[in-house]
Amino acid sequence: MSVDRVLDKLEAYVREGTWLPAGYRVLSEERLLEFVEKIRSTLPEEVGRAKIIAKDQDRVLRAAQEKAQAIVEQAATVHEELVDTSEIVQRARTTAERVLQDAEERARKVRAGADEYAAAVLAEMESRLSSALGSVQKGRAALTNMPRPAAAFASAPLADAAAKSKRAAFDLQASDETAALESVAVES
Repeated sequence: MSVDRVLDKLEAYVREGTWLPAGYRVLSEERLLEFVEKIRSTLPEEVGRAKIIAKDQDRVLRAAQEKAQAIVEQAATVHEELVDTSEIVQRARTTAERVLQDAEERARKVRAGADEYAAAVLAEMESRLSSALGSVQKGRAALTNMPRPAAAFASAPLADAAAKSKRAAFDLQASDETAALESVAVES
């Protein structure tokens, strides 16, 4: 029987006792001693249970504190790893930005060099074409202003062959320069 049940029975017994005029109750000494004895006999059992619970409580508290400490240490380790990872990512981004800027700068320089080369080639071609155009215009002017002798007609096939040869050489040189310009334009 538990201590609480014995105390409940004792309390019920006291309330059932006989009343006396001065506000006292009459109770059996024998019955009261019986209840006290039952309380004493039950008390060591209850005290033992309380001690076991108290011991378990201390053990459970220690285990919980150890587990909490382990969780805190693990969280600190994970936090440090995350911070390290974050720093590595930041360094990688910085390096990537630097490499990208260097590549863009090199590309600008290559484009500028290609543009300069193309401009120089075009200027040279323009100069040669202007010179050739000037020669053609002078030749046409000379032909229109000059009467042709009969002997000139006989040498006309030879002159035509020389002109065609010059023209073919000029066309070949112009096509080589045009191909070079096209390849520079494609690369940039």
